[in-house]
Amino acid sequence: MSYESAADLLKLARMAAASRQGVTYDQVAEAFGMSNRNAKRMVQQLENLFEVERHTDEDRRARFRILTLDPLMLPEKPDTMLEALELAIRGMEDGSAYAAALRDLRNALLIRMGQAKARRAEADAETLLDAYGHVAIPGPRTRKAPEVMQEIAQALRGPFLLEMTYKAKTRVVQPYGILQGVRGYLVAKQPEKGPHLLKFRLDLIETPRCLDESFELDEGFSIADHAAEGFGVLHDPKQLGEVVWRFLPDAAERAAEFVFHPRQQTERTEDGSLIVRFTTSGWTEMTWYLYQWGDKVEVLAPPELREMVEGYQRSDITALP
Repeated sequence: MSYESAADLLKLARMAAASRQGVTYDQVAEAFGMSNRNAKRMVQQLENLFEVERHTDEDRRARFRILTLDPLMLPEKPDTMLEALELAIRGMEDGSAYAAALRDLRNALLIRMGQAKARRAEADAETLLDAYGHVAIPGPRTRKAPEVMQEIAQALRGPFLLEMTYKAKTRVVQPYGILQGVRGYLVAKQPEKGPHLLKFRLDLIETPRCLDESFELDEGFSIADHAAEGFGVLHDPKQLGEVVWRFLPDAAERAAEFVFHPRQQTERTEDGSLIVRFTTSGWTEMTWYLYQWGDKVEVLAPPELREMVEGYQRSDITALP
């Protein structure tokens, strides 16, 4: 009888739950008429469904027992559901009633999973979520195929190498994270092109496949730090430097409601203006954004950005962002 059958797994689950001392591999092999090696594989299958506690007895034999027989109350893929809940929570305002409800749902899921599985799931979820530098924002954006995102997520969890077709070429890359926005980008290294981080448009990635080969991320790398080096997704090391904007008094209150950069510093002047300072790159995307503020904002630094904006600050834009 195959150890993969549901009947055998449920029978073993009852054995492991009824035994106070725990069941040994020899006992499993004897009960199901199989080798010790197949008994270990059967136990591994059991651990995918139940919370299993292991210990070594006085004779140095491995024993295991089940702490709860409640797997049917869990969704089929609780780890993936936990990741989805965390992403949804991060994409909402902290004070949102929906965010609070999702946190309650997440906590209920963790309780159902049991301590051992919950710890592993939380660690996996944190690994994946750390790779997301920005959550998606409302507004126009390119389409992203779910199957593409699922395969990329699997590679990020490892992290594992990712094989994909990009602009009609097959590439093998080391995925580091995702930047979301109007266009989503995969941040990755392509070893054959050097050690630098590259960006690949998510909507142009085809037939991605997570490979079995893992790799090591650069020590100390943070997708959040990398994201902070650009106002959007167009990073340019040559442009990296201090940016200073001045919002006029009649727009200062509105501007104060925004976080333009995660490490910004703000200052109110005597005339009621708002000065915003931060260090980043991406002058083109800043120019696109500043256009929305009409003539209610001026660029104090850098001079190159000031020149790009001057002459395009319309006075007839009365509806501020």
